[in-house]
This record gives sequence, structure tokens and C-alpha cells, in this order.
Amino acid sequence: MRRRASRTPASVAIERRVEWSDTDAAGHYHFSAVQRWAEAAEAALLRRLGLAELFGRIPRVHFEADYRERLWFGDLVRTELRVVRVGGSSLHYAFEVHGPQGLAASGRMSVVHAAPHTEGAEPWPAPVRRALTEAGPQQPEVVA
Repeated sequence: MRRRASRTPASVAIERRVEWSDTDAAGHYHFSAVQRWAEAAEAALLRRLGLAELFGRIPRVHFEADYRERLWFGDLVRTELRVVRVGGSSLHYAFEVHGPQGLAASGRMSVVHAAPHTEGAEPWPAPVRRALTEAGPQQPEVVA
């Protein structure tokens, strides 16, 4: 009997620097920066998978984050995003943001597949579902 190769859901890591606009009056990163970094990782992942056509078709339906460590202007941060589950029309990600002191934030983000200017969600096309559930780790996007 022939064994199938193990398939791993898609994932990616990106690096960014904490920009001045990412900080708040206290001098450390503003909570909204984490959402931007998670979305930047999602964009990198979709580009790596050849799924850029999904931009504008996957509205957010859920976002949550836990903040653990402060990040400061100029810090290098690494955001790791992975596909956790692909439903009929939903897509669930988990993410972690790491800074110089280790884990700084973690959370989840969910999107749905929907055509622009229409009501309701649509099922994922089979090739998209395969890419999301089987593509494994993608080439990271790192700061040079």
C-alpha cells in the first residue's frame, strides 16, 4: 500500500521594523500595528501562493490579539502567519509577532471568500483550497 506524503497548511514569516507611525504616546507599538503586520504577512502568503486575485475578495470577519511584550521604534519584528483551517467559505489564520525579547503578540484572524459587491460568501475553488491546505511553509520575506 502506497503512503501519501504529509501535507502541511500554508505559512509564511515576514520581518518589519517598528516604524515611528507604529508607536503610540507611550513610545511603544500601538495595538493596531499588530493587525497591519498580520495583514502584511497574509498578503505575502497569498502572493507566494499565486493567489493575489483574492485581494478584494476576502473581507475580515474576526480579529483578536494578545499582547505580551512591548516593541519599540526601530525594533525588528518577525510576524509568522499560518493557515489553521479552511472551511467551506472561511479561512482561519493564527499569527505570532516576535521581537527582540521573544513573543510580543499572538492571535487569530478569519476571512471569508466573497465576490466584490455581492451579498454572502462563496465556496473556495478547489485549487485555492489545495494551495491553502497543502503548500506548507513559504519563503520568508526578510529585512536585508
